[in-house]
Amino acid sequence: MTSWPNQTLYPFESRYIDVDDGRMHYVDEGSGETLLMLHGTPTWSFLYRQLIAGLRDRYRVIAPDHLGSGLSEKPTGYSYRPADQARNLQTFIEKLGLKDITLFVHDFGGPIGLSYALDHIDNVQRLVLFNTWMWALRGDRQTAIVAGILGSALGRFMYRYLDAEFRVIVPSVFPNWARVDPSIKEHYRKPVDEANGTTIAWTYAHELLQSSAWFETLWAKHEVLRDVPVLLLWGMKDQAFGPRQLTRWRTVFSQSIIHELPATGHFVPEEQGANLLPMIQEFLRSTATQQG
Repeated sequence: MTSWPNQTLYPFESRYIDVDDGRMHYVDEGSGETLLMLHGTPTWSFLYRQLIAGLRDRYRVIAPDHLGSGLSEKPTGYSYRPADQARNLQTFIEKLGLKDITLFVHDFGGPIGLSYALDHIDNVQRLVLFNTWMWALRGDRQTAIVAGILGSALGRFMYRYLDAEFRVIVPSVFPNWARVDPSIKEHYRKPVDEANGTTIAWTYAHELLQSSAWFETLWAKHEVLRDVPVLLLWGMKDQAFGPRQLTRWRTVFSQSIIHELPATGHFVPEEQGANLLPMIQEFLRSTATQQG
């Protein structure tokens, strides 16, 4: 690959801001209502590139990279726990002065972003959720077993020496990963391959169970979100956060729009890309009218 990131795939200006624990990279495109897009693991703002390009003509679209991801700093000795990433996100929002946010969240971006929403609900206009969660996972036997293995010392060895992230985990939840263009795969792989990258990736797996107490504090406040307009765009072939998690989300919101995507796995914005734009644009238009 001749340039990093590839300007054809990721044609955005890079910006940086110092938060509590390091230097965060982000993109800030367009103007209008604020759409804030939060990624999980092993992704970064690159995940949302097609949505950013498709929405920036009418909205201000902001997509940060959490510390340790993408083009953000990977500080040695930082915890990379989701609770600490959530604290940095709050600083990020406050420093940029973001108001009336529509929050897009995926994977670990869910608990990280929704933590902000739960405590600052007056500053969150809408939610867009892609295959994510906001509760302790130890009660889900299937998830707990997998997370226990991946978050163990054996899992750490697998991440570091056996390329578990891209040889096992991603293909298991991305049905068509083998057919993804190599240049796109490289944009996800490169940050993980950098110094400290596999340790960071393993830390997220470790925290699936180790952060259970923090996840429980989030779920205890879920009623705060009940009346927020929400769009759920859900990959039904996701083996990690699929139909079971969607069933639980259905109980949370009083005004939700749900699109089940039967052939899609975990990485919905990557797998569906611009195909999601009509659903998102209609949701944004219809809820803007409601808010009047």
